[in-house]
Amino acid sequence: MNQDHEPEATRRDASDTESSRVNRGWWDRNADEYQSEHGAFLGDDRFVWGPEGLDEAEAALLGPVAELKGRRILEIGAGAAQCSRWLAAQGAHPVALDLSHRQLQHALRIADAAPGTPGTTDLVEADAGALPFRDGSFDLACSAYGALPFVADPVQVLREVRRVLRPGGRFVFSVTHPIRWAFPDEPGPEGLSVAASYFDRTPYVEQDGTGRAVYVEHHRTVGDRVRDVVTAGFRLLDLVEPEWPEWNTQEWGGWSPLRGHLIPGTAIFVCEAEA
Repeated sequence: MNQDHEPEATRRDASDTESSRVNRGWWDRNADEYQSEHGAFLGDDRFVWGPEGLDEAEAALLGPVAELKGRRILEIGAGAAQCSRWLAAQGAHPVALDLSHRQLQHALRIADAAPGTPGTTDLVEADAGALPFRDGSFDLACSAYGALPFVADPVQVLREVRRVLRPGGRFVFSVTHPIRWAFPDEPGPEGLSVAASYFDRTPYVEQDGTGRAVYVEHHRTVGDRVRDVVTAGFRLLDLVEPEWPEWNTQEWGGWSPLRGHLIPGTAIFVCEAEA
């Protein structure tokens, strides 16, 4: 291993404080590359739930598209706020929140490049575990691969989302499907054989030559996610596992048509805040 350049992948504990610090830095450093590589797929104002390409315009997991107008919606882990821009175009009032300053700069870049796009999106730089909003501020909340895979305490994030939602408000979030934790993160045939225990919750950490973490991701089983949702004060309405569509021929990291036709890659939890 080249300790000056190549991070070492390992499995070890990582606290919530360390995870937050590390992932803020990682997304700030890698936002340009991420948006360059995936921006065309994500679009400037498209709401896509994951690499399979399931579109909210088709899935309507937040509710009927026609009923989004006038709704105040919080997007958590918004990146460049593509999903929020789509929501704004439907007449909603979205707030796009992200931990990464550089990701939100890309949101500003996209907005500046298309000033005539209908609707506006407020941008907020903050940690999802301490949302800077009053109780009951939002009608709906959403997160497409944002925050929850990267935090050591997902219940804290979920409780914060519950707090800022009005009773009966819906929260929909997507994460890497937990079963993928057991398989190598490879798009080819080598990614089809189980290589680790699905039940091992030890975080995945990339660290430099001094042992300092530069990337952290946390694993929860399906059962863990369901219990987290319920513990935080939500009712689980649906668990969606998008199938890989025939039109999608691209690879995205470990996601690919080969793997996508055989094992699920994304899990989408549709939740409702208890009254």
